[in-house]
Amino acid sequence: MNFPENLKYTNEHEWIRVDGDVAYIGITDYAQEQLGDIVFVDVPTVGETLEAGEVFGTIEVVKTISDLFLPAGGEVLEQNEALEDNPDLVNKDPYGEGWIIKLKPSDLSQLDSLLDAEAYKKLINA
Repeated sequence: MNFPENLKYTNEHEWIRVDGDVAYIGITDYAQEQLGDIVFVDVPTVGETLEAGEVFGTIEVVKTISDLFLPAGGEVLEQNEALEDNPDLVNKDPYGEGWIIKLKPSDLSQLDSLLDAEAYKKLINA
């Protein structure tokens, strides 16, 4: 399983990567493996400003729908449009082509409370 060092992680299995003044958010390799084959990703919050921990969308697999939680507050700028036709990109490349949203973070200090790769590994192996 893959745990990139340049990301921050949540207890709910989302990751965040800041690139300039934009952050990319997705679900972890562990989460996509636990969920199984992803058939649909829904992000109705594009254009909205949300707080850390709020639901920004859902992921649908064959048997269930799971909420997606923001690791940091800010404005949801866009959804990864490639997921409309290929939601399985989240399964194939969760940290790359399978990113879910771009966010304009309102407060980068919120990232300080998130898990680093080592702490996330301990969480899922506990």
